[in-house]
Amino acid sequence: MVLEIGMGTDIRGGDNTKAAVRALRDALWHNSLSIADALGQHADAMRVDVTIGAPRPDQVDKDEVLAVLPHGTGTVNVVEGGLEIPTPNGTDVTVVAHAAAAVYLDVPEETGDGR
Repeated sequence: MVLEIGMGTDIRGGDNTKAAVRALRDALWHNSLSIADALGQHADAMRVDVTIGAPRPDQVDKDEVLAVLPHGTGTVNVVEGGLEIPTPNGTDVTVVAHAAAAVYLDVPEETGDGR
């Protein structure tokens, strides 16, 4: 039904989970999905497949990312991506993560007789 894309950062601290959560919020909070309602379904019927690109995928807490979803059920897949930008003096790092949220909704097939 929908593909939403966002970017999130942790300016100081290098927290990949914080950047991933912000990326998913960026993707979701700029949209209002009314498609479920238009099809006579509840928003919680949506399935959301989230892909996060982060410099250190093993450091992303998938449960924290999944908790961002306001409706439906979801899965989170974290892959290597994003950016890691060290400060000039090398004492800290900025992390950039990207999120893609693919939203699915089962739509009943019509029977041919208008139902």
